[in-house]
Amino acid sequence: MLNIAQIKNGIVIDHIKAGQGIRIFNWLGLDKTPCTVAFVVNATSSRMGKKDIIKIDNTIAIDLAILGLIDPNITVNIIENKAITKKIKLRLPERVENILRCKNPRCVTFTEKYIPHIFTLEDTARGTYRCEYCDEIRLAGDFK
Repeated sequence: MLNIAQIKNGIVIDHIKAGQGIRIFNWLGLDKTPCTVAFVVNATSSRMGKKDIIKIDNTIAIDLAILGLIDPNITVNIIENKAITKKIKLRLPERVENILRCKNPRCVTFTEKYIPHIFTLEDTARGTYRCEYCDEIRLAGDFK
């Protein structure tokens, strides 16, 4: 049995789809943080079979919209005084700006670099977003 010390104050990112934890770890730049970070890959889960978990022994700013795009089934637990004080269940955001990029060469955002890339959620089940300007479809996890 793997034993990772309990954190006093920080964040636990749980229920990450197995294999996706490294993407979140890298996106958050956790390899450069001075705080203690535990990254568990392929942990046994009764609900998911296998999952990844990230425990951060510090409070850091996290963009929940991007985490929701990576995996909308993630749970973010806020830890204070060794207890979970808040559980945040993520979902796909309804609207994202400058996270997804339109790849349609005819889209105004392709040539006019100052225009923000705005996408709205098209299909929750498939995780697709539609460009506000040209109707190009993008997958949620296919950002930057």
